[in-house]
Amino acid sequence: MAARKPIVAGQFYPGTEKQCRAEIEDCLANRHITAKLPEKIVAGIVPHAGWAFSGDLAAMVFSTIENINKTVDTFVIFGAHTYFDSTAAVYDKGSWLTPMGEIQIDEELAEAIIKKSRFAKSKPQVHSNEHAIEVQVPFIQYIFKNAKIVPIMMPLADFAVTVGTDVAQCIQSAGGKKIVCIASTDLTHYGPGYGFNPQGSGRAGFEWAKNVNDKAFINLAVEMKPQRILAESMENLNACGPAGVAATIAAAKVLGKTKGVLLAHTHSSEVMDIKFGRTSEESVGYAAIVY
Repeated sequence: MAARKPIVAGQFYPGTEKQCRAEIEDCLANRHITAKLPEKIVAGIVPHAGWAFSGDLAAMVFSTIENINKTVDTFVIFGAHTYFDSTAAVYDKGSWLTPMGEIQIDEELAEAIIKKSRFAKSKPQVHSNEHAIEVQVPFIQYIFKNAKIVPIMMPLADFAVTVGTDVAQCIQSAGGKKIVCIASTDLTHYGPGYGFNPQGSGRAGFEWAKNVNDKAFINLAVEMKPQRILAESMENLNACGPAGVAATIAAAKVLGKTKGVLLAHTHSSEVMDIKFGRTSEESVGYAAIVY
C-alpha cells in the first residue's frame, strides 16, 4: 500500500521538516504544566487546529506523556470531522508521510482491533482528506522517534464507546507493548461564521463559549462519562470530534483510569489576542487532557 501523503502540511502546520521542528520546539516551550499528573498515562485529548492556535496544547499532551511514560510503542489516534458511516474506519496497513518523514502503521495492533470489534473495519481510503489525525503525527515523530500509529476515524455514534472498550482489550492483550490512545477534537465553534452565537457576538459570547459551553464538555471528559459526552456534544455543539473522545475515555476506563487531568484550556480568540494583538468574530475552543 502506498504511504498516505499529508494534505494540510504548509497550511495547518509547516511544510518542511526544518520548519516543523522549529515550530514544535516553540510549542513545547510555550506551556508549563502545573497540574498533578498520574503515575502512568494511558490516554489523552488534544486539539487539532492550526499549530499557531492550538499546537502548544497538543504539544503539552505529548510532552507530558513522554515525561511520565518515557517511551510509547504505538499511539491509537481517534479523529474525524465529516466521516459518517456505520463503522469506525481503521487505517491498518503501510505508513503515513509528513514533512518529518515516514511513520509506520502498527499493523499487528490494527489487525487485532479489526478482529476484536465488529464496529471497526479496514477503510484506509477514507483517511485521505481528513486532517484531525494528521496534525498530531509530527509531534509523535519529533518526541517518540520509534513509535507507530493506528489512525481510526470515528463517526458520531453510540458504538464509539464499544470501539474504545474493544481497543483497550486489545491493548491489554498486546504483550506488554506500550500503547496510548489519543482523541483529536476542538471544542465550541462560536460566532456568526459557524452559525452558532446564542450569547451574542464578541468577548461576552466567547467567554460563555469557554466558561460554560466548553466547560460542560470538559467536565464530562475529566469525569470520564463517555455516553454523556456524545449526548452533550449533539445538544450543545461543544466538540467537533466527540466520538473519538468517547472512545478514548472508554478505553482509559478499561485500562484502570477513573479521572482525567485538565492541563490547559483556551480558545482561538484568546490566542490571537495574546500572539497577534487582535481578535476575530469567531472563536474555537481547545483543551489538553490526560488520563
